[in-house]
Amino acid sequence: MTEPEKLRVLVVEDEYPARNYLVELLDASGQAEVVGAVASRAEAELALTDDRAQMDVVFVDVELAHSSDQAGLSIVRTFSGRPGAPLFVLATASSEHAVAAYDLGVVDYLVKPFSEERVESCLGRVKMRRVLPTSRPAPRIVARKGKGLVFLHRDEVWAFEAAGRLTFVHTPHGRYDLDLSLSAIESSLGRSLTRVHRNWLVAGAHVKELVRDGGETRIFVGARVGSDGAGVWAPVARERSAQVRDALLENATGLRRMP
Repeated sequence: MTEPEKLRVLVVEDEYPARNYLVELLDASGQAEVVGAVASRAEAELALTDDRAQMDVVFVDVELAHSSDQAGLSIVRTFSGRPGAPLFVLATASSEHAVAAYDLGVVDYLVKPFSEERVESCLGRVKMRRVLPTSRPAPRIVARKGKGLVFLHRDEVWAFEAAGRLTFVHTPHGRYDLDLSLSAIESSLGRSLTRVHRNWLVAGAHVKELVRDGGETRIFVGARVGSDGAGVWAPVARERSAQVRDALLENATGLRRMP
């Protein structure tokens, strides 16, 4: 029987005890092969620009010695959007950077002290997030409608919204409940969605309007232009407005510059 292929892992951690312990946990999981363990941002960038490395996932601390503040987040920001880039996991001492990390698309966020069970759970998430073969059909989304279930194709989805402890999916057919968090949805459907706000993921293909009023920005996602019920308005976080605007304009023509 053929053994399952192991994930190729790079560990970026400046404290030797923490780095060594995480490497031991990864090796002991049987799911990963640690191909490198480095202590600085410079060493991490060297490894990430080496085409021979072929890493699947990088476990990186937020703060690294001899580097600027939040160097780990800078590494993720620099490399995560590149073609063929590995996935990223933040492994750090505090949970205070979790929102920023998930906004950058990290797969998971580990808080020290690490445990065997938590590392194995994280590796499971990484495997789920990896790109599926192109021959495999796109997964459908299952939502709740009262006491029943609704089955949706990905291209029917306008947006996902988190409200309190609930998550909703907005579609042409209505709004339905989901059991997954926005982070889990982003991990599964990632590239087809845009995080415009900590509580909103939208399908860029269905965005019909972008409105800026004073310091507020919002977008309309739906079937057609206008707020006639054929869509939903989503807020855009102030710190993400320029990025969202640029992403919408990237594959569009007809406008010289935003007013």
